[in-house]
Amino acid sequence: MDYGQQSVELHKKFGGKIFTGVPFEINDRDALSVAYTPGVAEPCRVIARSPERVFDLTVKGHTVAVVTDGSAILGLGNLGPAASIPVMEGKVALFKRFANVDAFPIALATQDVDEIVETVKHIAPVFGGINLEDISAPRCFEIERRLIEELDIPVLHDDQHGTAIVVLAGLTNALKVVGKSIDDISVVVHGAGAAGIAVSHLLHAAGVPDIAVIDSKGVITLGRADSNPYKEEVAAYNTGGRTGTLAEAIRGADVFIGVSVPRVLTTAMVQTMKSGAIVFAMANPDPEIMPEDAKAGGAACVATGRSDYPNQINNALAFPGLFKGALAARIPKFTAEMKVAAARAIADMVPAPTVDKIVPSPFEPGLADVVAGAVQSVQL
Repeated sequence: MDYGQQSVELHKKFGGKIFTGVPFEINDRDALSVAYTPGVAEPCRVIARSPERVFDLTVKGHTVAVVTDGSAILGLGNLGPAASIPVMEGKVALFKRFANVDAFPIALATQDVDEIVETVKHIAPVFGGINLEDISAPRCFEIERRLIEELDIPVLHDDQHGTAIVVLAGLTNALKVVGKSIDDISVVVHGAGAAGIAVSHLLHAAGVPDIAVIDSKGVITLGRADSNPYKEEVAAYNTGGRTGTLAEAIRGADVFIGVSVPRVLTTAMVQTMKSGAIVFAMANPDPEIMPEDAKAGGAACVATGRSDYPNQINNALAFPGLFKGALAARIPKFTAEMKVAAARAIADMVPAPTVDKIVPSPFEPGLADVVAGAVQSVQL
């Protein structure tokens, strides 16, 4: 099937993928007077007296802003805000389909960090949460950090943390399949952008003792001249002292996690990994190594970002439930503990993992509720 052409035709037919609606009829004078003037003045007065009532008297209690600057659209690059809208509408559709959370796409005509932060702060009163999407690194780190500090609603850059949560969920079950423990493995992460940095942080928080992160220049080590503060943080996780290229760093590793570019990992490299090797090759649409090539090198469990192979690492497993839980409990920020709990809850949705089944389907009934419950169970 030509999904691309079908997608163009669908978008043209409906003028996009989302629309607004009204949950009650406005078909007579009384209904109009309740929905608008004069009746609407009273909810305004209530909110003015008790600002927290905005959550139960307006859309704020169930609505998320999906915010982008168009600088890192899927694997397509910096296409700008207008070209980002179909992706943002898609994210909105997934929020509604999987968690019954309302969302709205916000594509900003700026890629300046200060302007993005200020704009999001200015529009925040109408939203209960902020989902940052497809904003390039390293700007995405500062934007998220500042918004978390300056807003009283949850902020999440899904390319970072949604990816990290689902990777941890998949890895949890993959380790069960190969009979290894998370606190006794070495991991190589190829890619030091938004996803790679976040994956490394979350795996460290979950107990992985040795994580070597690789960028275009090789393994990131402490004090490397061309590093930055974000890379310095993850360099500290390289307790095994790995250096050099991917081919050098992968020797003896238990796990490869790719969030980078196509075909950088070879069958020969996989052969140098430990027995029971786990390979997550998530570059899209072409992974760091094709699953059949990874298996030919001895990989025991393989995952990708693609839907046409088993074990798709899909952010849709995480973000709908994360925000559903945060909105319901009015949680002001996501913590590392919440992300780990969400990952474990997703993993538990597959009670008997196999080589070809380490994560649930996004269509698994009750998935968003399970993730929401995990988020709510963690005390701030």
